[in-house]
Amino acid sequence: MSSAPETRELEFAGKICRALDERTADLPAATLDRLAGARRLALARKKPEPVAAPAFVPVLAHAGADAGAPFNAAPSGKRRLSPLARILRVWPVVALVGGIAVIAYWENLQRSAELADIDAAMLSDDLPLNAYLDHGFNAYLSRAR
Repeated sequence: MSSAPETRELEFAGKICRALDERTADLPAATLDRLAGARRLALARKKPEPVAAPAFVPVLAHAGADAGAPFNAAPSGKRRLSPLARILRVWPVVALVGGIAVIAYWENLQRSAELADIDAAMLSDDLPLNAYLDHGFNAYLSRAR
């Protein structure tokens, strides 16, 4: 939204242009030729506008980004994803969660097997009753293996 002074300046410039255009018909032909020559000379001396060279900046794309579209480009329209496309976007998360669940289950099985081995060793061995009451007995069994 433009401010009030800018709007007034644009209106004033428009009025000047209209007034000059209306008065051009009243000018003599020699003056019009001199003005046209001055305009051509001014255009010839005009400095060329600087041309900005395209800068190639690496951009990290997010998952599922369109390869041809810039990262922050607004979508041209809403398009619905097919069920297969939705599954392809979600499967890495499902695989990660499933992998973590399998690893946790496997670790639990390993721990249970170790505890079962310790219990079997304790029950099959002829030890005095005080050995079972000793707090460092599990450490002893771990070192004895």
